[in-house]
Amino acid sequence: MKNRVTGLGGFFFKTKDPNGIKQWYNKHLGLNTDQYGCTFWWKDKKGNDCSTQWSPMKEDTTYFKPSKSPFMMNFRVENLVELLKVLKEEGVTVVGDIEEYNYGKFGWILDPDGNKLELWEPNDKAFL
Repeated sequence: MKNRVTGLGGFFFKTKDPNGIKQWYNKHLGLNTDQYGCTFWWKDKKGNDCSTQWSPMKEDTTYFKPSKSPFMMNFRVENLVELLKVLKEEGVTVVGDIEEYNYGKFGWILDPDGNKLELWEPNDKAFL
């Protein structure tokens, strides 16, 4: 597969007070925060609208399991189904099943340190 990762889709991290931390980042760094965190908009090489999400989550979230890490990265990919097939053949641990929503498809893998990585085949237009 030529293009596996096409960009950073998001950065998610655990915090004691997600609302408080969003307010702090809004006040001191000017992030345009909402209930999900902050969405950064940019253009890909073809001029398409793309998004990257910054999201604080409650420290007791189970979304990162089985990883014990306090953060999770989300990578944008072009063909999630094919990529997961190739990664599995390469011996990478795939976690759970693909989930599909109007804003894209999601799959998860573990890196060698046990960090859960989210792979996202996006439909950015769903956010516009």
